[in-house]
Amino acid sequence: MAMDIAEIERLIKEGIPGASVQIEDLRGDGDHYAAYVVSAAFEGLPRVKQHQLVYAALQGKMGTDLHALALQTSVPEN
Repeated sequence: MAMDIAEIERLIKEGIPGASVQIEDLRGDGDHYAAYVVSAAFEGLPRVKQHQLVYAALQGKMGTDLHALALQTSVPEN
């Protein structure tokens, strides 16, 4: 079963408090999304670790309920 945008956003925001999250449905099929996540928690972390934080926030739903997620992460600009 596919996840909706609100659920993906909720999980990421709960898992990474204070994060700014934007989700885009890439194909309109509810199965292929892009996520843009900005968080101070990413400061000093390599991109792989940043992505691991987001995947952890999704509580194991990546690859099951959530089929495809193009992920972009960054720290807030000052």
